[in-house]
Amino acid sequence: MTTNPHPLHGLAHAFRALHVPGRPLVLPNAWDLASARLVEDAGAAAVATTSAGLAWALGTADGDRLERDRALGAVAGIAAAVRVPVTADIESGYANDAAGVGDTVRAVIAAGAVGVNIEDALYEPGAGPLRPVAEQAERIAAAREAADAEGVPLFVNARIDTFLRGAGEVDLTLERAAAFVAAGADGIFVPGAVDPGTVKLLADGIDAPLNVMAGPGAPSVAELAALGVARVSVGAGLALAVHALTRRAARELLADGTYEALTDGADYGELNALFTKER
Repeated sequence: MTTNPHPLHGLAHAFRALHVPGRPLVLPNAWDLASARLVEDAGAAAVATTSAGLAWALGTADGDRLERDRALGAVAGIAAAVRVPVTADIESGYANDAAGVGDTVRAVIAAGAVGVNIEDALYEPGAGPLRPVAEQAERIAAAREAADAEGVPLFVNARIDTFLRGAGEVDLTLERAAAFVAAGADGIFVPGAVDPGTVKLLADGIDAPLNVMAGPGAPSVAELAALGVARVSVGAGLALAVHALTRRAARELLADGTYEALTDGADYGELNALFTKER
């Protein structure tokens, strides 16, 4: 007797196959339906959400402050709006314990996403910068088990905030990465590490695809590819750029009564046509 595969099974496998060291998956992170459609239209092979951009779009600060249902409602809208695979930044898992992370992953799959980022940073007052490695490994294992039980080869990207939070460098990052891969992580994300020598040590020392967060001043995608990176994303970078333009244009209009910041706006007809295409 055979059973039908989960509807997301093929899409999840296709997303996994995009993670190739030396030929990285490039992800301009989106935060709403419009940005997701624009990223897809630009030629992205997949759409990744940014938790910060998504939280701001919903009127909430980043840093484990957004409710799971609101976050995943937005992810569901994005997944329905594009044809390419979607991977969701779920911060720490929108849960207090490992069982809750498993619940979140089941909800992620129900929303139509085939990948997640799970970070190890802590934001509670008085807490250390990073969750203890054993506790974080348990949460990753719960995510893996929940996805496997659903029959979806979800790509679990374990984010390690050693560099971003100033909590350690290469050795500690490699130690945590090994534990997280053993727990079921498919990839390792190390935001804040862009120095070529550091990136090379991480790519060589981690037994999983390495994700680097890039931006102004970071090596180019081609340079990161040569270092062995398998995934390049920009986090909240696009959202920050868009919001900076909004603030600059609004201030110019209100203070000076001029409109120069609006000069390079998107063409109305082209943008409107993007949203009239049949999906």
